[in-house]
Amino acid sequence: MPVPETAWFHAAPKRRRYLAGISGGADSVAMLHLLHRHGFREVVVCHLDHGLRGRASTGDARFVEKLAASLGYPCESGKTDVRAVMRESGHSLETAAREARHAFFALCSRKHRCPRLLLAHHADDQAETVLWNLLRGSRGLSGMQEHQVLQVAGRPLECQRPLLLLRRDELRGWLSSEKLAWREDVTNGKPIAVRNRLRHEVLPLLSDIARRDVTESLVRAVGSSSEHRTIERWAVKQADVLDPQGRLHLPKLRTLPRELQAACLYDYLRTSGVAELSRDLVLRGLALLDVNGSPAVNLPGGRVLRRRAGRLFMA
Repeated sequence: MPVPETAWFHAAPKRRRYLAGISGGADSVAMLHLLHRHGFREVVVCHLDHGLRGRASTGDARFVEKLAASLGYPCESGKTDVRAVMRESGHSLETAAREARHAFFALCSRKHRCPRLLLAHHADDQAETVLWNLLRGSRGLSGMQEHQVLQVAGRPLECQRPLLLLRRDELRGWLSSEKLAWREDVTNGKPIAVRNRLRHEVLPLLSDIARRDVTESLVRAVGSSSEHRTIERWAVKQADVLDPQGRLHLPKLRTLPRELQAACLYDYLRTSGVAELSRDLVLRGLALLDVNGSPAVNLPGGRVLRRRAGRLFMA
């Protein structure tokens, strides 16, 4: 079976240092082997035990450490209690896990002086993300980006997704043909989490109804939507609605068309690190433009968007 490839493996500088988020599952294991085969030698393997699977999690960590050593890569292993993070933050389990990973990757980034993180999301993950975002009421048809800069603990972390155009079966098929082992999370096959139900129930049903593989269609649609978001981000930048303190300037914001107001507020909340953004949340935030209405909106994680003295700001 041919080696799975994307343009990223040929375009990315091989002498740069990269962090690689490796869970031990098929997708991240495939990414790590592909990095090695394409000559990427400055890779730091990063594995976080979320504390959700007991002994299986310990086995995952040992597997990743041995795999990294076999390829000549250093390995950073961490452990956290995601359920405790969830209770403290008030976020969903998925969001709490993501925040824990970001915090761990930020630590690895500082230790190794490396701002680049590789993640093993693929096309099937992208399709699930699109559907999940639609269910959550996100603005537009949104998915993951191949390149994305996150602000974590006040520092930029450049996330890159080399496998985003490859399919899950293609990666697993290649690993099997090469007799390369990976760890299997048994909960991935159970329809308990929303993403698992999208993967095992919704996407197959949509493909059956459409009589074709809808994953490819969803991935193409995200590409078109990404072009629209690029234009939208340019318009937000041109609108120049932030004051010198980084707060939204209400007199300027009120002069803009409604959709551009929403785009400016969405961008402000996103760059401020607000989790679980939805269209409903943006609309509630826009209601603050009315001086006769409520002066504040509660945000996920216990934060507040507040109106005061002609400004909108996080508190």
